[in-house]
Amino acid sequence: MAGIPHDHYEPKSGFEKWLHKRLPIVGLFYDTLMIPTPKNLNWLWIWGIVLTFCLALQIVTGIVLAMHYTPQTGLAFASVEHMMRDVNGGYMIRYMHMNGATLFFIAVYVHIFRGLFYGSYKAPREVTWIIGMLIYLAMMATAFMGYVLPWGQMSFWGATVITGLFGAIPGIGPHIQTWLLGGPAVSNATLNRFFSLHYLLPFIIAALVAVHIWAFHTTGNNNPTGVEVRRGSKEEAAKDTVPFWPYFVIKDLFALGVIMTIFFAVVAFMPNYFGSPDNYIMADSLKTPPSIEPEWYFLPFYAILRAFTQDVWIVQLAHFVTFGLVDAKFFGVLAMFGAIAVMALAPWLDTSSVRSGRYRPSFKWWFRLLVFDFLVLMWCGSQFPTALIGWISLIAATYWFAYFLVILPLLGVIEKPLKTPATIEEDFNAHYGAGEAAHPAE
Repeated sequence: MAGIPHDHYEPKSGFEKWLHKRLPIVGLFYDTLMIPTPKNLNWLWIWGIVLTFCLALQIVTGIVLAMHYTPQTGLAFASVEHMMRDVNGGYMIRYMHMNGATLFFIAVYVHIFRGLFYGSYKAPREVTWIIGMLIYLAMMATAFMGYVLPWGQMSFWGATVITGLFGAIPGIGPHIQTWLLGGPAVSNATLNRFFSLHYLLPFIIAALVAVHIWAFHTTGNNNPTGVEVRRGSKEEAAKDTVPFWPYFVIKDLFALGVIMTIFFAVVAFMPNYFGSPDNYIMADSLKTPPSIEPEWYFLPFYAILRAFTQDVWIVQLAHFVTFGLVDAKFFGVLAMFGAIAVMALAPWLDTSSVRSGRYRPSFKWWFRLLVFDFLVLMWCGSQFPTALIGWISLIAATYWFAYFLVILPLLGVIEKPLKTPATIEEDFNAHYGAGEAAHPAE
């Protein structure tokens, strides 16, 4: 880890020295495994290994499924049924892939909100945060394209609705939509494009994850106090840290074991709980489902998209100011992507000098309301659009933007934070007590 003194890999045998001069991969693995890690990390820091497991699971199961999938509109649905019925273990592989996406997004949302609470986006970790947001966007694109592949009713109509959003962009929108679809409507060309991109994007995500890990290994891990590791000497750094192996590896593997137990219980006993029954009906372009809604992990942003109708004053103002260029549909698209953009801008919107929300009393309440707001938006996105749901969605969407654009900047100015510990060691001893066990690295 750059800046934190620690022992590096030293090759001993002749072969190790020979290999290290030509390909220092053993040294890279050793330095990664023995990296000094803040000793006070809590259980919210176990989601990194869960996300790594999910990515590996999705890639492996996806490759196997691709061997049996046929990306043609007349055969796609039947090929998925063939996997489920005729391929040895095919139903289990598909159910792991389906529910793996759900676990992936559960883990990433906990990971994001943990970062928002503990200020993991603050300097010097802004680039790490931005890379994380890019991974999240790539995950959303991959999940959407994968949802289209079974070629069920919800797949077809979901693709029709979501790609139609790009058509709302003034001027270039229809051209982008045609390019995405490969023609004027969702067709065989669309399925081929989505299959190719769905297969490719996980490897791009894997590359971004490698850069993400490299970035936070360079700046060091954040921790619940937000206090940086002392970097004066190896002895001082050892008082704040322990090696990643074996302390956090064992802890992470235990947490992964618990989560995998729950995951495989869902796969075995309730594999379709998060899916839509309409997707077990073959796509029919002449029959629209009663309700079209995306997967649960898109619902908060889908609710924001629907919240801004032509009756909302800010939409009317934008329509007037732009001389009709921005209508309700385009404004909704801007709001949906803007809801993600404001998260990405958190490093520059948060003006507080204190990193961790643990020492910010007012911030805690506003943050709890943000989490509740996210759940309300998720619920609104799953409901049939009515006047009441529209109003609730609009209020929740307003708070989402207000939190990042107004509340977060103001809190840094008006809030009086609590005193933070001087060192990570001080916080660790306050929670677990001083003594020999508190300094396993020494």
